Parts: sequence; structure tokens; C-alpha cells
Amino acid sequence: MTVSIHPQVDAGSKPAREGFSGGTLSCRCSSNPVTVKVDAQTAHNHACGCTQCWKPEGALFSQVAVVSRDKLSVTGNQDKLAIVDLSVGIQRHACKECGTHMFGRIEDDTHPFYGLDFIHTELSDDEGWSPPEFAAFVSSIIESGASPDNMEAVRTRLRELGLEPYDCLSPTLMDVIATHTAKASGAL
Repeated sequence: MTVSIHPQVDAGSKPAREGFSGGTLSCRCSSNPVTVKVDAQTAHNHACGCTQCWKPEGALFSQVAVVSRDKLSVTGNQDKLAIVDLSVGIQRHACKECGTHMFGRIEDDTHPFYGLDFIHTELSDDEGWSPPEFAAFVSSIIESGASPDNMEAVRTRLRELGLEPYDCLSPTLMDVIATHTAKASGAL
């Protein structure tokens, strides 16, 4: 039996469309949805197994990417948004009615990813977004109830889909974090 990762990646991902410059995200409400306009292509799109990221029903992983915060604006029903948990680094703004996470924002200007917003491109009908490049926090799906006995099959399926599994972020993003930390401490 094939392991299902996420509805958007299970059949393989489409490549990014050249010249694609963003689109609109909508929550899952059938009427008066929250809408968010993104005026840029995404970066670092990945499957995420953490317990904080929003996942569609039945998905083992979320699909999450980043854009510069100055390229994101709420364009409809902003009054329906609330921050899920103020105590975490990424403040996830979710629809109070349907629970869909519309974007995550880092307000701490000392955070390595300050200035980036986290979004779920599957909330858009626009085609051309960057595809997932890797899988992060793979072991964390166990914390959400996935069987530890099935982890090798999950990692095998991720590799079949071209998503190298990590139990942290990708090496490139880990280098960004380490560089930020080294500069802040004066080591660099």
C-alpha cells in the first residue's frame, strides 16, 4: 500500500511556472472566505511534519512555503482571522470559522526568518507556485499519531516523490539559521 503524504504531492508535484508572480489564497469557508493576496513566487516549499503547521484532513504532512512579508496582504474578511498561539515563534493566523491557517508571521526581529511569511499554496486555485523541495520534521508526524512502525515506508515514499526527508529543516535553511546565530554572537 502506498503511503499518502499530502493531497497536493501524492501524484507528484508540478514544476513552478516561469514568470509566476503570486496569487490568492482562500480559507475553506463556503461563504465569505478569508482571502490573502501573495504578490511573489514562494521559496523553500516543503512538506512539514511538525505539529504546529495546518494540514488538510487526512494529510500526514502540511505543505508550506515562504514569501517576503511585504508581498502578502489580507484582502478579504480580515476580521475572521485570529492568531492560533501567541507564545510560539511563528504566529499562525487562522480563520476563526473553518480553522484554516492562512499565513504564519514571525514578529521577533532577531529570528533568522524574520521578514518571511509562511503560507500554504494549496489554498490557491492559481497554478504555478514553486513545488515542494524537501520534507522537514519527518519524525514529528509520530507526535500527531502516525505509527512509528511505518516511518521507513513514509521516508521511502517521500524519496519516491523527490522530497528528501529531514528531521530538521533542509541543510540550506539550517545554514541560514547557523549563520544568523553566528553573526548575532559575533563569531562571524
